[in-house]
Amino acid sequence: MAFKDMNARRHIGLQQLSSLAGAGRTLLGPIKSCKFIVDESTNQSTLICSAVRLIESLDLTSAAGQLLNETIQAQNKEFKTGMSTLLFLVGAWSNAVLECLQQNVPVSAIVSVMSEGLNSCCEKVRCLQMSVHDVNKELCSSRVRPHAFKSKTCQIGCDSLANPQIFLDFQKEISAPEEIVPINSCSHQDEDCNFDKHLVSPLVGFGSIAPRVKPAGDKSMSLIDGSGVITSSCNKKKLTHSRYFSTLGKSHFSSQQRDFQGYVSGQSAEPCECYGLGHLAMALSYGNQTSMKLLQSIVAYQQERAERRGSSQFNIAEVVTCCLLGLPESYSCVSPGFVTLVSPEQATVIKYFEDKPLRILLMDGDLTEQYRHLGFSRPCNVRTILEHPGLQEDRAGDLWLRNMLGILTSFEVNLVLVKGNVCENLLEGCIANSILVIGSVARDVLSAFREVTGAQPVTYLTQLKASCLGSGAQVELWKASDGRAMDLGELVPVRVKVQGISLLTAVLTSTVASKMQLIEDQFWTFVYRLHHALNDGKVFLGGGAVELLCLSHIQMLGDEPLQPANKNAMRDFHNPWLAASVSEYKSIVLQALARGWKQYLSVVMCNTAKAASELEACTSIEHHLQKAADCGFPSAYILKEFRRGDLFRSSSSPFTDHTEVLKVYDNVTAKTEAWRRALDLVLLVLQTDAEIITGPKRNQLLNSHGSSEFMFL
Repeated sequence: MAFKDMNARRHIGLQQLSSLAGAGRTLLGPIKSCKFIVDESTNQSTLICSAVRLIESLDLTSAAGQLLNETIQAQNKEFKTGMSTLLFLVGAWSNAVLECLQQNVPVSAIVSVMSEGLNSCCEKVRCLQMSVHDVNKELCSSRVRPHAFKSKTCQIGCDSLANPQIFLDFQKEISAPEEIVPINSCSHQDEDCNFDKHLVSPLVGFGSIAPRVKPAGDKSMSLIDGSGVITSSCNKKKLTHSRYFSTLGKSHFSSQQRDFQGYVSGQSAEPCECYGLGHLAMALSYGNQTSMKLLQSIVAYQQERAERRGSSQFNIAEVVTCCLLGLPESYSCVSPGFVTLVSPEQATVIKYFEDKPLRILLMDGDLTEQYRHLGFSRPCNVRTILEHPGLQEDRAGDLWLRNMLGILTSFEVNLVLVKGNVCENLLEGCIANSILVIGSVARDVLSAFREVTGAQPVTYLTQLKASCLGSGAQVELWKASDGRAMDLGELVPVRVKVQGISLLTAVLTSTVASKMQLIEDQFWTFVYRLHHALNDGKVFLGGGAVELLCLSHIQMLGDEPLQPANKNAMRDFHNPWLAASVSEYKSIVLQALARGWKQYLSVVMCNTAKAASELEACTSIEHHLQKAADCGFPSAYILKEFRRGDLFRSSSSPFTDHTEVLKVYDNVTAKTEAWRRALDLVLLVLQTDAEIITGPKRNQLLNSHGSSEFMFL
């Protein structure tokens, strides 16, 4: 047949997509295998562990590769999560489409049935959505013994918070285990308590934040604006590292147990330690302990501020990161204010300013002689040769330098935060005049300092007025958990702080240079998952529940007549041959679509060691599909298994007999958009390839029964 001959010699784009996506197979799921990308021309290599970094590191010369890169970058820009799922499904569905073509399925039938099948799945899985309020309530209702551990993993400087009481509550959040310390070993009224003694181990579930113990008569409750979630006083649930298929062995650290008195809606119970969103953050995470503790600390601090201000409880714009290479990961922490890296020469200025209130200037642009704001129109056909003939002996730019330094010194500016680049010569002059200039500062950081210092950003120094300056800022050398100031050689970490500032810096540390980017990517992924969950107001059941329901639903669709999703599709079906072909090939195309979900589940199970092989994983999947079909209501069966924790549990796990049920969740919009983007890309490449005829001759196609599909130019 014409189709068979044609299919064998085209659709190179789909094959390229499949090949590129195959490189990211081990990046799917919570337990990823890092990859080294080697540049053959320079023999340099980089360590990656995400789909975004993989695609960025590859030399994508083909059109299909460029489209794949743009699709993944779009997902990353909007959601910061779901890229590995997108990449894998692109490969799986590319292979599925190629198999359909090998079975002589017309392109139009593939596009119509696959599009309608995915739309139907997206509608079906809505029954597995839960509101954030219900999820948080359910997670908080789990009863687990609280624990606390002394450590140095993370902490926040006591003198940086506006309210000492809040800080004493907040400082109990982050740590790595050293020895067990009772949670109530230090009163909240004691403002001089050593910070390290109030830290909680990340091994005690990923974010077991030390609770603020309330008197029995204190009936205040933490209301979360926007989502309607109420922080109830209940017990927390311990989780493990995986948001897929995970269970938790009972911790051997559970030797210390404390009973707490708290206000719990009229009944006595142990207080919930999640600060409203801690459990939700854990259930949405991959489970990296250090990053999870950082996120939970941020949530706790922001919720305290939200209760006082009546604003949103989680603001992603108030979070920035600072990567410190050379320190162990146990030094990672959250610090109020702005932590950044400066040169050793600038550090000498900081020592002079330490503990002194500074006059701060914010600049919304570059601090260079050549900088002009966006929209500036230079005069045409004009070239300035020399503005001041009497200064011929001066070097180029000296006059500008003197003028800028004169402006800064005349206004007694101590600290300058610049959004863009800073002239090196001006930077040296500022150091000589004891002025600290920090460049490449994010816009959100400038906004945070503007809010609390009263400073007004300026574009050029010549615009500076006394009213534009802020006050109250302080600068100090950033200190590690053991109280020592860090000197990393070429760069020195410093902290800019102001009383009452909402900005928080997650200080990420590592001794492995190639791992630094990975740690930062993981942290932001956790942050954005929580952010999107709150924006959506709902989450999916995790652990493979959604994909399993898609599989079951597609099997049922194969036995039903296809109903076009839109008017355009209806017009397409007016062609009798096309309507017949869709009906004829519907089952084949839906089976191909389902294979993408099945491969997704089986690979995740293998990557997370829930199955020894893909064969074993597929057997487990088929077992659940059969039971769901026998039940008559697949969604009800899946929900029941999810609540029991029996969905894709590992029978060979060493903790099988000593586990507690773990509930994990996924983002709704990010997941469904990853599905849609993956299929849209595959179908786009399919239809583009179909227009490039490299196989049979023109007359053969014109005489074939599928000639109506093609347009010849």
